[in-house]
Amino acid sequence: MRYLFRLPHRHALRGMLSLVLCMAACTPWAASATPGTLPLKTVADLPLPGNTTRWDYASIDVRRGLLYLAHLGDGKVIVVDTTIDRVVAEIPNVGGVHGVLAIPELGRVYASATGTDEVVAIDTQTFKIVARIPAGNYPDGLAYAAARQKIYVSDEHGGTDTVIDVRTNRRVATIPIGREVGNTQFDPVSGHVFVNEQTSNELVEIDPATDKVVGRTPLPGAEGAHGLYIDAPARTAYVACEDNARLLVVDLKSKRVISAYEVGSAPDVIAFDESLGWLYVAGEAGVVSVFNRHDGTLTPLGEGQLGPNAHVVAVDASTHRAYFPLRNIAGKSVLRITAPSPQP
Repeated sequence: MRYLFRLPHRHALRGMLSLVLCMAACTPWAASATPGTLPLKTVADLPLPGNTTRWDYASIDVRRGLLYLAHLGDGKVIVVDTTIDRVVAEIPNVGGVHGVLAIPELGRVYASATGTDEVVAIDTQTFKIVARIPAGNYPDGLAYAAARQKIYVSDEHGGTDTVIDVRTNRRVATIPIGREVGNTQFDPVSGHVFVNEQTSNELVEIDPATDKVVGRTPLPGAEGAHGLYIDAPARTAYVACEDNARLLVVDLKSKRVISAYEVGSAPDVIAFDESLGWLYVAGEAGVVSVFNRHDGTLTPLGEGQLGPNAHVVAVDASTHRAYFPLRNIAGKSVLRITAPSPQP
């Protein structure tokens, strides 16, 4: 997830892009969510500590009701108890924190610190840092392959995924992906890890048994494929394309793009409420798009401005609440908490 600067727009494969545009014109792609009808109501705006600087990824431990927020600009991980809507801890010295991933069965949270090119391990009982592990260039998103007890870290500017063994908290492999790496996600059905290569716009598949790339799926219609969510039961991957504001739907069985939707500018984080079937796409412009997934098909429910820079979302499927850290509301960072509201 970028924040300091944007890399130059990709134009290297002009011939392929022309083909993609022709395909898009001839297929039922790029459907739009209904603007101005965001099916959410704000439950609360919880004040967050620190400066009005950028926030990044979030991860929720539903069992304990703890939400972990990456306060990138302040170099801290903030912990919110969602059962009482209160900040309960601030974990400092995580320089330029981007990714954050709670792993309840390990009693740990892992966070990527781009300021020091490392991943930090945090004990969830004491909220203390217990390990620092070297990563690659600009570590960002994280995914956990539980059966192999490995974490996979997107080295966005380094073009690799770093592999960390959680038993030893040591780096055990570096996997070449390409040039610029987007988010990384684990698929529990195949047991494989998927990662976006956002320069060539490919969905790259890794086998954790060997830590080798075993497949590459082209993403026609994508520009800047960054955000990623694996809907394992539906055998579907959702890809947020930050440079042309599209959400692509990828069939993991046939390994092809089957549909696409227009979303808000610079879409970033994707979250899914499994029990409700709602998919959230949050963008840098503060626009959030909401879809309903039923029988493997997405239906747009609505789209609208949720708040400034609302590019991060985490969802608690047990309560259907969605959490959006916002940088500056009347001079204060807040956590905007929403719940579904009836359709107009």
